[in-house]
Amino acid sequence: MNELRIKRGYSLNLVGAPSPDLEQLNRPDRVAVLPERIPFIKPRLKVAVEDTVKVGSVLFIDKRRPEITFLSPGGGKIAEINFGPRRVIREIVVALDEKEAFEPFPKLDGTEIDSIERLDLITTIINGGMWPLIRELPYRDIARPEAMPPAILVGMDAKEPFLANPESYLKGNVDLFRSGLRILRRLAGENSVHLFTSPRQDYVRQTLGSDITCLVSGPYPADDPGVMLYHTKTSSSENRAWFVQGQDVLMLARLFAFGRYPTERVVAVGGSAADRPRHFRTRLGVPLIHLAPEVKHNGDVRYTAGGLFRGYAIPSSSYLGIYETALNLVPEGNVPGELLGLFRPGPRKPTFSRAFTSRVHRRALTVDCNVHGGDRACIACGYCTYVCPVDILPQFTYKALYAGEVEEALSHGLLDCVECGLCSFVCPSKIDLYETFKQAKADVYLEQLRA
Repeated sequence: MNELRIKRGYSLNLVGAPSPDLEQLNRPDRVAVLPERIPFIKPRLKVAVEDTVKVGSVLFIDKRRPEITFLSPGGGKIAEINFGPRRVIREIVVALDEKEAFEPFPKLDGTEIDSIERLDLITTIINGGMWPLIRELPYRDIARPEAMPPAILVGMDAKEPFLANPESYLKGNVDLFRSGLRILRRLAGENSVHLFTSPRQDYVRQTLGSDITCLVSGPYPADDPGVMLYHTKTSSSENRAWFVQGQDVLMLARLFAFGRYPTERVVAVGGSAADRPRHFRTRLGVPLIHLAPEVKHNGDVRYTAGGLFRGYAIPSSSYLGIYETALNLVPEGNVPGELLGLFRPGPRKPTFSRAFTSRVHRRALTVDCNVHGGDRACIACGYCTYVCPVDILPQFTYKALYAGEVEEALSHGLLDCVECGLCSFVCPSKIDLYETFKQAKADVYLEQLRA
């Protein structure tokens, strides 16, 4: 077992961390799929409002690659298909029947997985709707089925506040998880499947010890597959590695073990505005209001699907997407500035710099969505460089993009960016470097697809 120490990054100690308790939620009345939140796809609907669907029925396909299907996480009727600007499909909502029907899929045991042809395995995963869970670096698009990955990376940590703890979904499912790893090894062919976790994840280390290939320590985002790849790759041929989230390995295994499209999901609900920060066993596409029915907080609260750094704001009336395993409830912070705030020591205000005394103690702090200022010019403070885990010199990369010099930005390592969001968080000029780099990477990728 190798050990890797990531020195750069930044971890926040925040109020609202979910407790390890796992609570079973009642079945919701509705579930949904959010095509808008699946990067790069061009969805083509295969259903209409009032259509009857089963769990595992095809809802839409990707026009770029029509063989890749996206299946229904519930059985019932299509209640709504909600569109955004320019007819972007935002939500496909399924009103669940009392007794849900399931589309059948082939079951495969361990021996059959080991003996099945790789192309047949890929076809089975695609038909079972699980292929979108396998993604490809550096653009984080759905993996190309026709490609052979140089490696498959599986991360088992939750350093970003507040993602689901692996212990919560692994307990009672260790054998099933190992079956999922067996599937990934068949997909990797002669190449490696790298399972990595933090030395602090004692439960993961004890239960999966022989399967773990690397212990990765360091601050957020040390657990990101892109960070691990950057610090371990030996050639550019490895840049197109595939990666799978730990909980999604279980999803793959359930498809083959039970012959049904899997819908179980463990979701972490946290944040300083959460009344019950804990883990919930629920299902794919769960309504946010089902996870957090009563938010009691002075002032407005922002519902953030995913982690605090990489997540996105979403209305409380919406649903969790297929990649999200966390809901963070964060105060908006839209309150008047405090009197003489400039002269206050700020013992409870999160800060990366030494502007507040909170920088020198380890007390859990409350974060809100107030950026406390507007955009200003880059002052070359170097904070973004200090926290960047892949050494891309964010301030120079940003200036190159601002000047339209994409090739120079690429030479600084733009494609190595893991989109962790730390550069935006620490920037005293309030420049949204994260969105700039994410959009620039997407533009480069789309240009390649059009070529």
